[in-house]
Amino acid sequence: MTVRKILEEKGRDVFTMDPDATLVEAAKAMAQKRIGAIVLLDEAGDLAGVLSERDIVRVVGTRGADCLGERIASVMTVEVVTCSEDTTVNEVMEIMTRGRFRHLPVIQAGKLTGMVSIGDIVKRRIEDAEREAEEMRSYISTSV
Repeated sequence: MTVRKILEEKGRDVFTMDPDATLVEAAKAMAQKRIGAIVLLDEAGDLAGVLSERDIVRVVGTRGADCLGERIASVMTVEVVTCSEDTTVNEVMEIMTRGRFRHLPVIQAGKLTGMVSIGDIVKRRIEDAEREAEEMRSYISTSV
């Protein structure tokens, strides 16, 4: 299965913000939308960075709550790893495991077309395993 198939099923909507917004604004948006990461776009609409809930916790834990008034740009990950719609689920799992992150922006033809999370990947892997098990049960029951 590819990322394209996941996006076709779950949708391509991605919540984005401007890197000049504050960390408290980002935290409020994450809480309201129940999301774990925000994609940051520059003025041209290009990927500028990603901010995760872990990034916020890390900075508050090291610098204190006063940092919540700072701009997202001061904390966000700027060297963002991405995937394409043709990336397979297994490749995404490897990328996320190696990079130790749970959200992966999808870039196609230079533009943001979606975001996949570890939850999306796990869900698809479970569905695949259940389908394969059912196919095996069906094959065994018709072969006997």
